[in-house]
Amino acid sequence: MLTRYSNYINGQYRASESHEDLTVFAPATGDACALAPNSTEDEVDACVRAAHAAKESWSSLRPIERGRILYRMAAHLRSNAEPFAEIERRETGKPFWQPPMEIGLAANYLELYAGLCNIQHGEHIDIGPQYHCHTIREPFGVVGLITPWNSPLSQLCRGLGPALATGNTVVCKPSEFTPGSSLKLAAEATEFCGLPPGVLNVVLGVGPRVGAALVGHPLVRKVALTGSVRAGREISHIAADRLIPLTLELGGKSPNIVFDDADLDAAAVGSINAIALNAGQVCFAGSRLLVQRSLYDAMVGKLRDLAKSVVVGPQQDAMVGAIATRAQYERIQATFALADADGARLVCGGPCDRRENWGNGWYLPLTIYSHVTNDMTIARQEIFGPVLSVIAFDSEEQAVAIANDTDYGLAAGCGHAI
Repeated sequence: MLTRYSNYINGQYRASESHEDLTVFAPATGDACALAPNSTEDEVDACVRAAHAAKESWSSLRPIERGRILYRMAAHLRSNAEPFAEIERRETGKPFWQPPMEIGLAANYLELYAGLCNIQHGEHIDIGPQYHCHTIREPFGVVGLITPWNSPLSQLCRGLGPALATGNTVVCKPSEFTPGSSLKLAAEATEFCGLPPGVLNVVLGVGPRVGAALVGHPLVRKVALTGSVRAGREISHIAADRLIPLTLELGGKSPNIVFDDADLDAAAVGSINAIALNAGQVCFAGSRLLVQRSLYDAMVGKLRDLAKSVVVGPQQDAMVGAIATRAQYERIQATFALADADGARLVCGGPCDRRENWGNGWYLPLTIYSHVTNDMTIARQEIFGPVLSVIAFDSEEQAVAIANDTDYGLAAGCGHAI
């Protein structure tokens, strides 16, 4: 029996009027685990209007009261971490150890912004003997949060914390692939934590329909999206027409740089961890490893040996879990042929059929390519999978130039003796 999800609007679950169901799959098995509606524009409207109706009473609360509710939500996450973690394991395919860490991170976000509630203030600026300027910080109103499938709950709370702390109300559209934990938090925050109905609403469906309707709604005054470059471009057009602000995180191709005076063993372990976390499905994954040429062959050898010890699969001791969607699994597989065509050398991993102990799960081995140059496809495109490109450099100036030669800019690391 599949779980059937419903939208969460104004403090209660509401069955959708949509006749179109979306199937939620368990990446660890490839099996269907839930059904969710592809909601209608009227249901988006109902969510936004519920948030709009709640905004005056929520924003008029004393900041300390909003902070207390955020603290209670964080405490609820910590004391109920395992039920939330189980949903994220099932819907994202994460390894057993990872979701509890991310539930803790989600709670951290809520606690951080709960503590900042009381220091929201404007400025008084004297500009002459007869004039002064006084600024007041006011909430936007209804904020739309469009969250990704790679870390659903922590990404929700990263946007939810500052939005609620500053007196905004929220409509969240989680990824259609991973809606469960967002729905659970919205309902339990209302039921157990004192969050008033309508302050946090969740509407389900695909981006081109539901996400676009949310961004285009006249009562939505601010939008935050974590997702693909394509999705960012599409909602930017809608937001630009409406002249509303956006916060976008659209990926990364992050470099880690290892100089020849670095601790080689520590650098190798750090490099493996940087691409293995969440099977490389992280915006700041260290997917480009720049290694000084005199150290290059030794580093590649250490990476090969370490990769052999990385456990991939559904078992509890696995370090790397499944790829979160079938489409992403197939997209990563397609990049291997591109790497071969460009002349990169496969060190380990690469194309694979499903192995016996992986069943029908969407698992890929940790994959390392050497002799990569920064103009190759695997060095330019965000693969969003467990694929590491190792690039040689000769000088510090060349390393910095290669690191900065990317369409993305998000994170970087460096191994260098101090």
